[in-house]
Amino acid sequence: MFSTNIVTSFIKNNDKILILKRSNKMKSMKCLWAGISGIIEKDDITPLDRAKIEIFEETGIREEEIELLKEVKQMKILSQQYKNHEWNIFPFLFKAKNPKIKLNWENSEFKWIEPNDIKNYETVPELEKILFSLL
Repeated sequence: MFSTNIVTSFIKNNDKILILKRSNKMKSMKCLWAGISGIIEKDDITPLDRAKIEIFEETGIREEEIELLKEVKQMKILSQQYKNHEWNIFPFLFKAKNPKIKLNWENSEFKWIEPNDIKNYETVPELEKILFSLL
């Protein structure tokens, strides 16, 4: 079985969680809601470092504007798109105080939502499970 290591981060601002809508320019999971995600491409970078890089690239939030609240052990999710493939998800929860969001091309929209409202969105696989593992 093939596997891909991915970080998925959530930013918490007061009681709300930031979710992003993947753009139609993405190779996979187009137009689905997600956390801030990215592939860990190199073995020499930790999942936490990759998470901070992705947060800056996708939202414009700098490392000094966030504080790590929680990380959980990696979660394995079978890929619905590719046969014989699984995603190794490294979940993180950060907090930020009223951050200004500047999306890059990877996402078309963002929303601050109550965690329980995640079920009302069409999301990447298992996003609700990943989010609630952090809360």
